[in-house]
Amino acid sequence: MLRARFSDALKEAMRAKHERKVGTVRLIIAALKDRDIAARGKGNADGIGDDEIAQMLQSMIKSRRESIVLYEQGGRVELAEQEREEIAIIETFLPQQMSAAEVDAAIKAAIAEAGAKSIKDMGKVMATLKARHVGQMDFAKASAAIKALLS
Repeated sequence: MLRARFSDALKEAMRAKHERKVGTVRLIIAALKDRDIAARGKGNADGIGDDEIAQMLQSMIKSRRESIVLYEQGGRVELAEQEREEIAIIETFLPQQMSAAEVDAAIKAAIAEAGAKSIKDMGKVMATLKARHVGQMDFAKASAAIKALLS
C-alpha cells in the first residue's frame, strides 16, 4: 500500500513541479529499494512490508532531526529549513502520530501487559509497543518515559 503511495506522490509532485517533494520522495524510494535488496538476500523475495517501511521512514525523520540540530549549531539555517520541509513530506506517509496522553496510556498498558516491575523488563515493554504502534509514536521518547515509570 505504501509503495503505491510513493509512486503516486512522485507523479503528483512532478506534475506540480514541487522540487523538494520530488527529491524527498525519490530519496524514500531509493532507501526502500536498498532495503528490498537487503531483504532479498535474506530470502524475502517480495521485499519489506509496510511495518518495516514505516520504521525506515521513522529513521529517516530521526536522522533529519539530528541534522537540523547540527545545521543550526553551524549557522546553516537554510539547510535546517530544508530538513524540516523533508520531515513534513515524509510524515505524510506515516500514520497519524499519537498524542502525549495516548502515548502515556499505551505505555502504561504495555507495562501492565508485560508484567514489568523493573528496568530489566524494559525490553518486553518496548517489544509490545513496537508490535502495536509502529509509526505512531517516537520510540526514543517512549523509552525515556518507560525508564521513568519503571525506575
